[in-house]
Amino acid sequence: MPSTFFTASPQWRWFIVAYFFFGGLAGGSYFLATLMDLFGKGRDRRLTQLGYLIAFPLVGLCGLVLTVDLGRPERFWHMLIESETFRPIIKTYSPMSLGAWALLCFGGCAFLSFVAVLAERGWLVWPLLRHLSPPAIVGRLVTVIGALLGFYVAGYTGVLLAVTNRPIWADTTLLGLTFLISAASTSAALLILLGSWGNVSADSIDALERFDASVLVLEAAAIAALIASLGRIAMVWLNGWGLLLAVMVLGGIALPLYMRWRARGPGWALRPVLILLGGLILRVVIVFSSDRIT
Repeated sequence: MPSTFFTASPQWRWFIVAYFFFGGLAGGSYFLATLMDLFGKGRDRRLTQLGYLIAFPLVGLCGLVLTVDLGRPERFWHMLIESETFRPIIKTYSPMSLGAWALLCFGGCAFLSFVAVLAERGWLVWPLLRHLSPPAIVGRLVTVIGALLGFYVAGYTGVLLAVTNRPIWADTTLLGLTFLISAASTSAALLILLGSWGNVSADSIDALERFDASVLVLEAAAIAALIASLGRIAMVWLNGWGLLLAVMVLGGIALPLYMRWRARGPGWALRPVLILLGGLILRVVIVFSSDRIT
């Protein structure tokens, strides 16, 4: 067995799992909103706004659970600023350092897009805020930069695990890709769930459901490739964690695809809920199955 089996566990708790999950939802929702903003139709505007509206609160949740996990709020700032010189700390070789900065900058873009939507809907009366939404140049710049940062935030957590010298995490290079695809599927599911309860075009929801179905197929392929890339190490999942992963694949991917194939009907809201639960279970299995190995 590789030497990674003898490294100390970081003892990550549920707060880290929540951070990975909310980070994927925040980055994915903003990225999808930007794509619809730039390339969608007029009917997609309400769904686009919804993506921006939920991204910022989710970023706030990321900061909250990360701070709680660190135990002391100032520790987060110590990842960004030197305590004595107050100079920025940017370690280009460290996914954790780059991730902290990406989360901070993404939060700024998400906030600007959030208030822009509030102004667009008339909930904030300040004409200048409308320039923060496309097609205004400033708004387009904010959303494109925010989308790139959101894309990074959604996938970097998998890369962070891959460079951590722990079994499973260090034995594959596909965690980042798997987390990124999972972020896309869960974000689309969240937009579908919330959009179906709001004043969103049925055509927009249907288009997003078709997109999500395609992403679920990619997610299943990514998980299969991840397991194959682990080789003999995958045998550590011949236990309850492997069973939980199988439940995730069947209940969070296969069943929603089957429900989509049967078309929309009674109980349709269960589909996006299953996808969201599947995304959460995926992160639970990957984080805790390695963390429990001593």
